Amino acid sequence: MSTDTRTITVGIDGSRSSLDAADWAAREAQRRRLPLRLLHAGTEPAVPGGVFDIDDIDDMDDIDIPAGRTRAALDRAAIELSYAHPALDIIARRTATPAVPALLAAAVEAETLVLGSRGRTGSAGFPVGSVALGVAARADRPVVLVRAGELPEDERVPVVDGSPPSTAPYLPVVLGLDPDASADDLIGYAFDTAAVRSAPLHVVHPWTLPTSTLRPWRHRFPGTTVREHRVDGDPGPRLLEASARAGLLVVGRRAGRGPGPAARSLIRHADCPVAVVPHD
Repeated sequence: MSTDTRTITVGIDGSRSSLDAADWAAREAQRRRLPLRLLHAGTEPAVPGGVFDIDDIDDMDDIDIPAGRTRAALDRAAIELSYAHPALDIIARRTATPAVPALLAAAVEAETLVLGSRGRTGSAGFPVGSVALGVAARADRPVVLVRAGELPEDERVPVVDGSPPSTAPYLPVVLGLDPDASADDLIGYAFDTAAVRSAPLHVVHPWTLPTSTLRPWRHRFPGTTVREHRVDGDPGPRLLEASARAGLLVVGRRAGRGPGPAARSLIRHADCPVAVVPHD
């Protein structure tokens, strides 16, 4: 992974899905020990008083925030996340730049860009708005799409003995891999994410994968348990099935191109957050 990026950035628009995405992004920032950047883009009327940086506040109990400001989506998200993650470095920013170009620009400086989707709608899966798809199709960095209603315990093994859900192991990271692609960025992201969570990595690929594809990554991440699942034909159904028991599904797209039909179907129907990673 690149070392010149220093934030987990999440788009905030006031919707429930964006707030759930912000909560996921905060957990990811904490796992990776990176600052969390909240970004509200667009020309919606702003509440007077400006936007603050959580870094500048020594004691949340001592600040006096006008009621109108606490109703602003960006400020409310920053305050709630600062209480939930008191050790996290949180930066809140608002820009009048339209959402897609603003988020694409923010992605350049981010380790990962996180966006919300609008929740499940029965067998049709969950809809992904034009902003999310537009950004996922063009961003230079990984984009994680988080459905509305995603909870912290959803990324961990279910608890059966009454212990706190936050102490349970993480569910596997699932990687959908095309053997014909030169995808070091994609594979590296999946291995790194699994290692950060101390989670197993399940690699689903069609046909036979050359042993040289994963060998260097296994050596680089010796503590990560890797399981390969070979599928004869379309791996999409197997990936959808695996997403029901995964903490994150990782799929790739060719740099300069949007996600293909298979990836778009997975984005809409997966049962867990989906990371879309550009690669050569």
